[in-house]
Amino acid sequence: MSTWQVEIGTRAQLGDALGQAVERDLPWLDLERAGPVRTRRLYLLDAALARTQVDLLATRLLGDEVVEEIKVRKVEDGSQRDASLSAVTVCRKPGVMDPVEASVRRGASELGIDLGAFRSGTLYLFEGEVNPDELQKIGANILANPVVDDILCGSTTLTFAATSGAYVFERIDVPLPDRDEDLLKLSQDLGLSLNLAEMQTIKAWFDEAGRDPSDIELETLAQTWSEHCKHKTFAADVRFRGEVIPNLLKSTVFRATKELDRDFCVSVFVDNAGIVEFDDKHNLCFKVETHNHPSAIDPYGGAGTGIGGVIRDILGTGLGGKPVANTNVFCLGYPDADPNKLPAGTIHPLRVLKGVVSGVRDYGNRMGIPTVNGGLFFDERYTGNPLVYAGTVGIIPKDRCLKETKPGDKIVALGGATGRDGIQGATFSSRELHEDSESLDGSAVQIGNAITEKRTMDVLLQARDRGLYRNVTDCGAGGFSSAVGEMGELTGARVDLANAPTKYPGLSYREIWISEAQERMVFAVPPENLEEMLALAASEDVEACVLGEFTDSKRLELMFDGHVIGDMTMEFLHNGLPKTVLEAVWDEPAEEDLADFEPAPFETVLKKLMAHPNVASKEWVIRQYDHEVQSTSCIKSLVGVDLDGPGDAAVHAPVLGSTKGFALGCGMNPHYADLDPYHMATAAIDEALRNVVAVGGDPDRCSILDNFSWGNTAKPDRLGALVRASQGCYDAAMAYRTPFISGKDSLNNEYATSAGTICIPHTLLVSALAIVDDVRQSVTMDLKRAGSSIYLVGLTGDELGGSLAMRVQQRRGNHAPQLDRRTALPTLRALHLAIKTGQVLSCHDLSEGGLAVTAAESAFAGGFGLDLDLGLMPTRGTLDAHTRLFSESLTRFLVEVAPENCAAFEEGFAGLTLTRLGESQETKRLRLRLDQKVLIDCDLDPLHELHRRSLTDILEGNHRG
Repeated sequence: MSTWQVEIGTRAQLGDALGQAVERDLPWLDLERAGPVRTRRLYLLDAALARTQVDLLATRLLGDEVVEEIKVRKVEDGSQRDASLSAVTVCRKPGVMDPVEASVRRGASELGIDLGAFRSGTLYLFEGEVNPDELQKIGANILANPVVDDILCGSTTLTFAATSGAYVFERIDVPLPDRDEDLLKLSQDLGLSLNLAEMQTIKAWFDEAGRDPSDIELETLAQTWSEHCKHKTFAADVRFRGEVIPNLLKSTVFRATKELDRDFCVSVFVDNAGIVEFDDKHNLCFKVETHNHPSAIDPYGGAGTGIGGVIRDILGTGLGGKPVANTNVFCLGYPDADPNKLPAGTIHPLRVLKGVVSGVRDYGNRMGIPTVNGGLFFDERYTGNPLVYAGTVGIIPKDRCLKETKPGDKIVALGGATGRDGIQGATFSSRELHEDSESLDGSAVQIGNAITEKRTMDVLLQARDRGLYRNVTDCGAGGFSSAVGEMGELTGARVDLANAPTKYPGLSYREIWISEAQERMVFAVPPENLEEMLALAASEDVEACVLGEFTDSKRLELMFDGHVIGDMTMEFLHNGLPKTVLEAVWDEPAEEDLADFEPAPFETVLKKLMAHPNVASKEWVIRQYDHEVQSTSCIKSLVGVDLDGPGDAAVHAPVLGSTKGFALGCGMNPHYADLDPYHMATAAIDEALRNVVAVGGDPDRCSILDNFSWGNTAKPDRLGALVRASQGCYDAAMAYRTPFISGKDSLNNEYATSAGTICIPHTLLVSALAIVDDVRQSVTMDLKRAGSSIYLVGLTGDELGGSLAMRVQQRRGNHAPQLDRRTALPTLRALHLAIKTGQVLSCHDLSEGGLAVTAAESAFAGGFGLDLDLGLMPTRGTLDAHTRLFSESLTRFLVEVAPENCAAFEEGFAGLTLTRLGESQETKRLRLRLDQKVLIDCDLDPLHELHRRSLTDILEGNHRG
């Protein structure tokens, strides 16, 4: 059979950006000699098309004749005449959704062409010296991900994949064995991630019903009872230090919000996102999700579907919020790690970083949502198990925040079709990773299509404003299983899965029900609105179907083409999970012997800090994100005279024509958890609040989110650390009177190797959302002029434990920063008032690297110098020069004030700790003194260059680690 292949590449004189990107990565495999690299996009089309139709598609849809060379030719399936020893062709595996195909089919339809069979790929041609084994190494480590991609070494052509046959219905029942060891083995064999007590509970329920469960009933229980969905560890009672803590989450995080009872909280912990008041007509909704395990297997797809999923959380909050801002944080191994020393089965951190950045970039940019805030954190313990946090802020009308489901409402699925991507994603996230996870759990990886989600969002917001539905949620973990099960919990639901559109034939009812295929929303639509709802979807070319209806049976009834495949009570599904009591221990680590510790020269330490990936500029990442779309971004991630200073937080004004906005920031430092997770938690909250207050956010109208990423909490020491961190969350939230409004936990973040298990650092990300009454009053961190007074707000202590300065000197330190709960909130209030009344020219919070790093960043971002006397610094006890420079004590800021405003500024901090350390200068030098002794006196330009280029050079291949 003949087919058409279209080959498109950039004209030689214009260069090949993709090829050049591959060339930059070749040194990491010691294969520079394989370059130069040329690339081509390949498209394989059905032979039934006429040549004129193929030419039309190639020139009008697939390529640009001005800048690209386009070749169209017929090929024979199985032909070897197109083979090349220097070629690698990459395409999606059969059954893996290809977003390119979806877009091309839609475009072809608009040209009046029925596309028929189609496949797309990328051809890489290596002009240097390379053998077949090296090509395979390049393909698997740089060009593609074997989990979702076919890597065809030596091939310059595509072939059509074999299609699945039609599904033949067969109900599958699963006998539950009597012996405990067999029950547990069944859970493991089926990938259910259910423990023995849970399996025993399920067996008892079905024994009473007098039957065995069907496979879909077992899967429904596994998804609903997964750690991802039920947060079983946080909901458990925990025995810790001689007492039992009832329901860890309700005793700490939830308790703080309940006791604070802040009047601006509209909806907390009951919906897909938390909702807080904003202005007279709108509220804000905010959620941050984790997508760790999928990103470890497929960094691009995992991060992309992570941001896509949290966007859908906003769309599924209330009756639908409009996403207005994205945020993300990535925790990774060091990007310059030696590839020969990585744990078996891991993806190199450099490739993970590039993949997750690209995934977030492509999804957010294509949906037209600005990415305005984020962070990177590096530690070798994240190498096998990277963390990917994705967050979205949305705006929602005040009268669209409540929802309900009523019997008789139709169950309408809207958006993308269902495929095999994302099978058992919820239960997969409840397991540890290991060197075979990529091959064994590849089906749990989801594939995203931002264009489909954008069209789905457009339909949803129009339907919301027309009042066409009563309830909505997204198909997240567990797919239809979780969405329909949650929406029908108080009523009941009857579903016929044969009605669901699928991406390709051959899907079983089980796969349709639990698939986490992306871009799908589920609605409860009153019967009288159904026709209009379906017509609206059709008008925007969005697929919609009626899966069934919500009932008054209080049961989940599952059908396939009229056959009964499942029938359980909602009570058992949602409340049948057995209660557990978990054991937790925590022992304070032994102190490090620092008797012989001699700090390196201070300027040397500062240079190491400025070049460290945790401090160095993230501009390489930030510049890939569109932060201007929607025209509502006020303070960006990069600020200063050259727009390369590291801003503390973003400020956004989401309503066009209004100057009311919000500040969005985050806080996290897992290294403090190596000393005490309690102080790590309080420090994360303090940092998140410092960041938003530093730009003008109101600390009295601020809400926070918690995202715990932890190891295996079945191990008492891991759980004890989680208890300590949760207690820290409660104490800090109460001290700041700041409520938690939503959150998420991701446990079992460990990587099993033949040498033992690698546990990630105990990691808590805290995200803060603070109201800014007038965005015109916001300030940034860059110095604004010479001759200003420079103040240090806050008290400095002997708190170098877990600090970056100690880490770059191969030490840990002993005293983690501790929160002063008495003075923290008054300090933030005083600073906020000073900013609001125009007394502050610039403000930068002190975090990693302490005063020395903060001063350097503020100075070079503004293009001025600083002369500061650290002998004036208020301290707890006697501190040496090294501690004064690099301590990471909490609730501290470096503030620039014009001389005429100094008196008022100082008066506002009466009773609090505030000291004038010196002034800004025209000369671009950083001079830090201890009385008359000069500690650091250096030109700022080299520091600036270190900060600006260090991480970028690694990511661009200009540096070998």
